[in-house]
This record gives sequence, structure tokens and C-alpha cells, in this order.
Amino acid sequence: EVQLVESGGGLVQPGGSLRLSCAASGFTFSDYSMGWVRQAPGKGLEWVSGIYSLGGSTRYADSVKGRFTISRDNTKNTLYLQMNSLRPEDTAVYYCIKSPYCSGNGCIISSPGTQVTVSS
Repeated sequence: EVQLVESGGGLVQPGGSLRLSCAASGFTFSDYSMGWVRQAPGKGLEWVSGIYSLGGSTRYADSVKGRFTISRDNTKNTLYLQMNSLRPEDTAVYYCIKSPYCSGNGCIISSPGTQVTVSS
């Protein structure tokens, strides 16, 4: 059974940092490109970042470029999202996905997510 479990969210002040983790199981993690999406209160899903299985290249939404860094540790079957210079508009539930990119209804969420709240 495929399982993705996010952790690392919390309450942080504007300008602060958080590191999210996504523990994967039930599939060969190293074979899959992975990504992060988020859902802010009252809004739809927004793709955040993706990392490819071959070569490890990365891509980011313009809204997080230069502030967030996606990475993976295939030995630990874990995906990460380092978030720096956090802003109130980054407040959302963050989900990891088995895809480097998705859009709107094409985003398949099968995990509980982790809440990130940026507020003073």
C-alpha cells in the first residue's frame, strides 16, 4: 500500500523557516519524481515544487522560487521542503505527491498533509 506521510509543519513568524518532510512507503521511492502542493484556506490546490527521479532536477512555482528548496533522500525514502523567508501567504496545508507537477483537478492527494501557519 502506497503511503505518504507529511510532517514538520507548525506556527512560524514571518521571515522564519520550516523544513517539511514526507515519508514514503509502499513503492520504490527512488523510481518516482515527487512534488509538493499546498492548499490555503478557502482556495484550491496550488503546485509548489517538484523534483525528478532521474538527475534530481528541480522546479518551483514563481511564488516560492528563491525561498523554498526541494530535496530528497532516496536512502531514507523521504522528500523534503526547506522553506525560508516565510510569508503569511504561505499559510496552507502542504501535501506531497507522486508527481513532479500537477494542476487543479489533476492533483491527486492521498495523504493527510501538514499545516503551515505563518503569523506574528
